[in-house]
Amino acid sequence: MPTIIPIKDLKNTSEISEMCHSTNEPIYVTKNGYGDLVIMSMEAYEKTMRREKMYTDLEISAQQVESGNTRDAKAALQTMREKYSL
Repeated sequence: MPTIIPIKDLKNTSEISEMCHSTNEPIYVTKNGYGDLVIMSMEAYEKTMRREKMYTDLEISAQQVESGNTRDAKAALQTMREKYSL
């Protein structure tokens, strides 16, 4: 269940920081009854950004496979071995 607080509660910064870290979930801030802001801990933000990057990378990979932009793994490894004398 998401945590939702009114914007006037933002003056309690220590309490809000503690809520963000204890739940490790975003806190939704409303203004005049409507969604306005989202606040989260740095850890939750970084986790969200890593997940977003992973999904973006997977989408790029799927597009490359669909367009036929692939290489044989054994041939690619052999090229790397030759290039770097491995």
